[in-house]
Amino acid sequence: MRIISSLKGWTAAGILALSTGTALAQGLEIVGQPHEKGIGFQPASSSIAVEQQWLDHMILYIIAAITIFVTLLLLIVILRYNSKMNPKPKGFTHNTPLEIAWTLIPVLVLVFIGSFSVPALNHQQKFPEGEVVIKVTGNQWYWSYAYPEEGIEEYASFMIGGSGTNGDARLTPAVEEQLKAAGYSRDQFLLATDTAMVVPVGKEVLLQITGADVIHAWKIPAFGVMQDAVPGRIAHLWFKADREGIFFGQCSELCGKDHAYMPITVKVVSEAAYKAWVEKAKAGDVVLSAADLAAAEPIQVAASN
Repeated sequence: MRIISSLKGWTAAGILALSTGTALAQGLEIVGQPHEKGIGFQPASSSIAVEQQWLDHMILYIIAAITIFVTLLLLIVILRYNSKMNPKPKGFTHNTPLEIAWTLIPVLVLVFIGSFSVPALNHQQKFPEGEVVIKVTGNQWYWSYAYPEEGIEEYASFMIGGSGTNGDARLTPAVEEQLKAAGYSRDQFLLATDTAMVVPVGKEVLLQITGADVIHAWKIPAFGVMQDAVPGRIAHLWFKADREGIFFGQCSELCGKDHAYMPITVKVVSEAAYKAWVEKAKAGDVVLSAADLAAAEPIQVAASN
């Protein structure tokens, strides 16, 4: 006999997180979040971030090899050619083969690095038309988003417990309650916002970024993207998230006294959940909750005896 049970209220990411112990917020896995004492990158969650992190690691190996080589040369010179070991120094002014070598080898190293870094840069700077287009505006001290092609008017995104939402940016019991009510924990303080940018997984997202007052910068480390938001100008940025989850970022251009309290939250959801959210957002309800995700994609689990 085959038993079919419906687990409503959980997304696939939620069930996976339960089995692996991954942090959840609002039914989504928290992917792009800084961790205490962490020294590495956040999980690469876009093709841009994958290229950047691979390039960084490759260059790190090259730098390490050069550092070790130069250190060994210095030690050889110190030990072999000091005044005691070499009381009568040789008299010469140049060595043509050596000079050619120390000029040509660095050039070849730079060409090798450039053969990988230039395509990565072109990939980042070649902007697609965008399957989803979002206008992003930096304000003192919050971000606002609008989806012109979807008919979603501009809405603000404030830090939960920040100075822009009737708080003083301290983790008080009242702020903890606000975080809990929004589906977050105290670990997301200074990171979580009351609303978020919502995008579908696997779709090219084109951002049109500007500033309303001073220069800000929109940055999501897990996507490998950052772009200054300059008043009077519109700059572009794009990414395609390859996994569902919640990703946090931060304004990365000093913009005034509350610069530190201007975080960014991006929620990457399934296409079905995104379409359902768009319909809600058109009516003015831009908050994406766990209930919305559950309603958009119920999970059917089949088991046989």
